[in-house]
Amino acid sequence: MSSAKYVIDASHSHVSFSVRHLMISNVRGEFAKFSGEASYDPEHPESTTATATIELASINTREEKRDAHLRSADFFDTDNHPNMTFTSKSAKKSGDGLTIEGDLTIRGTTKPVTLVVEEITNEGKDPWGNTRIGASAHTKIKRSDFGITWNAALEAGGVVVGDEVKIQLEVELIKQA
Repeated sequence: MSSAKYVIDASHSHVSFSVRHLMISNVRGEFAKFSGEASYDPEHPESTTATATIELASINTREEKRDAHLRSADFFDTDNHPNMTFTSKSAKKSGDGLTIEGDLTIRGTTKPVTLVVEEITNEGKDPWGNTRIGASAHTKIKRSDFGITWNAALEAGGVVVGDEVKIQLEVELIKQA
């Protein structure tokens, strides 16, 4: 088998995140609009490549005022930086999945990240004749590394918003001819 190209089926995929709020609990959110593609050969996983673009204005934390604040210059500044992008640099087999090293760009700042792909499903046919695969992946970033530093101190110590952001991906991809 040789390397095949796949594109993300956004209607059957999910990009979510969580971040500590008030030093108490994790607030979760998701991005509704994203796209991406991958090249993958299960016989040669080290040849895997992946790119993705997330439309930051599509953020949804189920709280309209918070989402507006996250779109503002205090956080993503979506008027000037509408997208977050990922471009892989290398991949290696890791258990049932892969470890992908790549560059993540947010607000014009690019930093290296490690994307841990926990599982890649076997190819399967859908009822319309398409070949699909799926993958589950995660990474952690520090928002301050990307210039997202807005915060407020709490009276009892600590801050309103944590620096560490956990990102989770559940993607279904369609093989291209």
